[in-house]
Amino acid sequence: MKIPPYRVLLFICINCMAMAAFGQQVDLFKMQDSTNTQTGASRGEPVLNTFYSTRLVNTHTVEITGKGSMDFRINHRFAPLNSGLYNMFGLDAASMRMGFDFGIANNLMIGIGRSTLYKELDWFIKYRLVHQREGGSVPISVALLAAWAYRTLDYDPTLKVSGSDRTYFTGALLIGSKLSSTTSIQVSPTYTHYNRVLNFNTTIRDLFAIGLLARQRVSRRMSINAEYVIQTNRFPGTYDPLSLGVDINTGGHVFQLHFTNSSGMNEHSAIHETTGSWGNGDVRWGFNISRIFNIGRRH
Repeated sequence: MKIPPYRVLLFICINCMAMAAFGQQVDLFKMQDSTNTQTGASRGEPVLNTFYSTRLVNTHTVEITGKGSMDFRINHRFAPLNSGLYNMFGLDAASMRMGFDFGIANNLMIGIGRSTLYKELDWFIKYRLVHQREGGSVPISVALLAAWAYRTLDYDPTLKVSGSDRTYFTGALLIGSKLSSTTSIQVSPTYTHYNRVLNFNTTIRDLFAIGLLARQRVSRRMSINAEYVIQTNRFPGTYDPLSLGVDINTGGHVFQLHFTNSSGMNEHSAIHETTGSWGNGDVRWGFNISRIFNIGRRH
């Protein structure tokens, strides 16, 4: 029996509220560095909350999940708005990604996930090389990202798709800065390698892109976000992904609501397999839910 997407959404919301009420609360404003507070940080101390989350929409930020914490993430994308009233402007169909991110050390995190789109498994490692400091002594944060994905979707046996053909690699350099207490930006040069391109008629296997991220905080718990990725080379019939949204930080949760032309939710599919165009109305409503749990020893 097919379950309507609105029931899935209702189920997720109810469970998130239950976890908020009964789970162990971990405030995202405090999780990154317990020696600092949000206000009155001393000169030379690490800058906190350049972004509310480790991802703005699809793109990784310079943020790192706190040591001893687990970030349970649910990403949801509905069908395009231009699918019309018959499909309730996209709400009748959806894809999702579920992931678990772990803070291994103060500047190191890993994560795993599974997307319904193309039935992909993904995993990544992210390490922060440089942490921005209060007072301008270190004006930027710099992190390295390495991500892999494996597609389990069944293909026509005549294509002779091997395990290696289903594997994708993405590497990125994340350079971000909190310009003021309310404004943050990031630039993300990115490289992606396809062992074999299965969805597009092309010989391109190596692709490059530059991600541009911006966050404007409008209150202590809310920000407006923009994410745009420029592809320097691309597959035929694809577009640069553009996402606009709002983050709502409740302490233990971050709710990210956005509109995007990308249906993919991991690195390679979000950047290089976006076939929808904002100009044609191929825009999807989506949301991400991030819930932090403390799984390490409390100090």
